[in-house]
Amino acid sequence: MNLRKVRTVGELQNLRLRLQSSPRTRRLVSLSTASCGRASGALEVARALEAEIKRRGLEETVELRLTGCHGFCQLEPDLIIFPEKIFYPNLVPKKIPLLVEETLVGGRLVPELAFSPGPGQGMCAVLEELPFLRKQVRWLLERHLTLDPDSLDSYLEQDGFLALEKVLSGLSPEEVINLVLASGLRGRGGAGFPTGLKWRLAREAGGEDKYTICNGDEGDPGAYMDRGLLESNPFSVIEGMIIGGYAVGAAKGFIYIRQEYPLAIERLERALEKARAAGLLGKNILGTDFSFELELVRGAGAFVSGEETALIASIEGRRAFPRQRPPFPVVRGLWGRPTVINNVETWANVPLVLQRGPAWFSRVGTSGSKGTKIFSLVGKVRYTGLVEVPFGLTLGEVIDEVGGGAEPGRQIKAVQTGGPSGGCLPASLFQLPLDYESLQQAGSIMGSGGMIVIDESTCLVDLILYFLRFAREESCGQCAPCRLGTRQMVRLLEKITRGEGQLEDLELLQKIGWTMREASLCGLGRTAANPVLSALRHFRQELEKHVLDKECPAGVCRGLISYQIEKERCSGCQRCLESCPVKAIAMADDGYPQIDQKLCTRCGLCQAACPPDFSAIDKINRKETGSSAGARGE
Repeated sequence: MNLRKVRTVGELQNLRLRLQSSPRTRRLVSLSTASCGRASGALEVARALEAEIKRRGLEETVELRLTGCHGFCQLEPDLIIFPEKIFYPNLVPKKIPLLVEETLVGGRLVPELAFSPGPGQGMCAVLEELPFLRKQVRWLLERHLTLDPDSLDSYLEQDGFLALEKVLSGLSPEEVINLVLASGLRGRGGAGFPTGLKWRLAREAGGEDKYTICNGDEGDPGAYMDRGLLESNPFSVIEGMIIGGYAVGAAKGFIYIRQEYPLAIERLERALEKARAAGLLGKNILGTDFSFELELVRGAGAFVSGEETALIASIEGRRAFPRQRPPFPVVRGLWGRPTVINNVETWANVPLVLQRGPAWFSRVGTSGSKGTKIFSLVGKVRYTGLVEVPFGLTLGEVIDEVGGGAEPGRQIKAVQTGGPSGGCLPASLFQLPLDYESLQQAGSIMGSGGMIVIDESTCLVDLILYFLRFAREESCGQCAPCRLGTRQMVRLLEKITRGEGQLEDLELLQKIGWTMREASLCGLGRTAANPVLSALRHFRQELEKHVLDKECPAGVCRGLISYQIEKERCSGCQRCLESCPVKAIAMADDGYPQIDQKLCTRCGLCQAACPPDFSAIDKINRKETGSSAGARGE
């Protein structure tokens, strides 16, 4: 496309039809090149593919398309060959000549390049055979398989801007809002507020100047749903925001994205430039009297900026401090004007609702949670990545069928949902349906979609300590319940991991958590205690084990473990001596190494260095060392 300005709805219609009717003369090879893929060497694989295709003279018959995230992050970089949907994961440049020779030239599968779920389970040669896709409903992620994120033509070929075309062909703003309300679309950023209701409140608020904001400040550890969408299909977010601006009566919107997402920023900037050049942003869009502009704002990376009033302050050029609500942003938001804030995934869903209708959208999900939700599935499961599942699917179905269950030889004991402000739910609750209310009642939250799976090798105390340290560092410090509460919780949890905890500490943690939930200024403070409160509710026995028995069942808390060399298995190779950073290991008079427990920091490097044929170093609970521990000065 030469980015000639599209002046009317009819011209946009004709352009899309022309692109969709163009004959496909080349075979499509789709290579994932979002951040996950690039970190795994996707650009090196792309260069090898380009060189091999050119060397073979296949330019006229093969199109290599660099797409965004396919969702199979553990298998990056992956490649899909259409129309057969042949799937090759974990590619490296040296395998490309074989792939091109056998599959692109010879039309044959390469078994050694195909995905295999495990020994004796055969190979999954085509996309639909992947166990990772079981139970998924990929309304948003499916488009990433073939979409060129830098090409407006590519987006138009996939019915891009068809929803905007329908809106500007005769729907009033009130009709658009009613359609979004009827679909049951709720905010995908955490709270789950009905999107259409938020739009209606903003439209009914007084004043002429109104704004829309896309909250792309995704700061949850281990979560990258928004980044995946922005890197893979930025035009869908742009289209959703244009429609939202039309519905609420806004002439300008802002996309707020954290600076740590350079590829997403780069692709979004190019998409905005192309949409503007094509006449889809700016004055009198598609020949109507509707004008709308979008501006990209880069955030500094503070977690609290994800709170909507803090985000507004940041856009205004002030420090990202939350403020008291009400008034809510739909009444008084950016520069005191009515403002609609939705997250990336919400805006990306808007074109689907308008394009296919509210009845189509609401047919999937539960009575209170409609459509699909993208989760960042990470942790102790066989398959990790971005998954899109219908609301109502159970936690167990996502973990066992989509994620493939526990890693070999392990047993899953919990899942943490909702990011650092979420809760830990035990395996006994894995029949819980994924919807906003069910997770909240169980002591967790939906959040933006983080899902961390935990097995028996993970210590719950250590995990919730990690999240509380994160919340402590990211607290803005304005209100005492959050500023002091996170600090005191960290102090108490650290005390427990050192083996100095008492039962009274657990009760104090509970009281602090309740106080933070009821008295904190913003959502960060009100939910920061969720990991602790859910652990006290569902894993109290593990906490009491640390407090009463001074034991860490997972063998993680350094204050409760020791490393011990078993002479019967020791070969005397002295690798443990060489690996110890604090020189806590020395040769004893009997010719075997011995660990000085006073100097040992419990880093575990000695155990890692011990040859697996001997495995002479054991990690044990310090309580088991008995009198020998006392003799060493413990």
